[in-house]
Amino acid sequence: MQINRVPKQSAGEDQYEFQQVAANRLSFRVAVAGSGDRLLLCLHGFPESALSWRHQMAPMAVAGYRVWAPDLRGYAGTTRPTDLNAYRIEMLLDDITGLINAAGSRRVTLVGHDWGGILAWYYAMRKPTVIDALILLNAPHPGCFEREIRRWRQFHRSWYAALFQIPWLPETVLAAGRARVIGAIFERMRTQPEHLPDDTVRLYRQQACATGALTAMLNYYRAALRGGGATRQRTLGYPVIDIPTLVIWGLQDQALASENLNGLEKLVTDLTVVRLENSGHFVHEDDPQRVTHEILSWLQNRNER
Repeated sequence: MQINRVPKQSAGEDQYEFQQVAANRLSFRVAVAGSGDRLLLCLHGFPESALSWRHQMAPMAVAGYRVWAPDLRGYAGTTRPTDLNAYRIEMLLDDITGLINAAGSRRVTLVGHDWGGILAWYYAMRKPTVIDALILLNAPHPGCFEREIRRWRQFHRSWYAALFQIPWLPETVLAAGRARVIGAIFERMRTQPEHLPDDTVRLYRQQACATGALTAMLNYYRAALRGGGATRQRTLGYPVIDIPTLVIWGLQDQALASENLNGLEKLVTDLTVVRLENSGHFVHEDDPQRVTHEILSWLQNRNER
């Protein structure tokens, strides 16, 4: 395990330190805060990066947690493999294991949003003894999503995943005008612009414009729909998760229907669901104080049991 420190960076009033961490034969850029054995490993979604956790990191560190928020494989400051197979779910889950091992913490809480949350669900199903707790933000359980994608309310929100399967054309469209469409995603889906301001959106656009970045980001969708881990899990079924689980869901989500929450209690034995009426898909950026409060309160209540 190798960790190289790089200069501190900031977004608004929030500061955190980036480190380069060697894990699973890749170099991950990881935003870090805090110290100790209680690790919160925070996994971002599309089309974000570790930057998306900027509001949560300092409060979590103050509460006594060691917080790691990596740029996922192919994103921002992390290595970008060019092979499509490098983005299979099994490879992405190995990244999580590699990061946990690199951190060396004895207690791990896995936190995930969007794609990062989907990976967290899979990890909880396949490696349940590795993590103490699971926190999902607007990330559907794969079993629930499989059901809902057959229904119009979710199906018509997921059309872009089919578009992403086409070679090179999606990259061309998303890259046009310095990733104007990437910016439009945030501008259309944010509900509280003061917490997801234009300067942050510009940073996301700049990250998407890096050489090979868009292809890497789209390869998550391409690999998922071309066999591999998702198909394997569907064949094996969805084992009940006994890990204590918190789900926070912004009900104004334009990408994921809230019906993905239906029946979740049958798949998770120790489940808490918090619905936020005025937040959207980027819930932890839309309403950062409320999300941070819900996470830390839930963790504290668990620790006091």
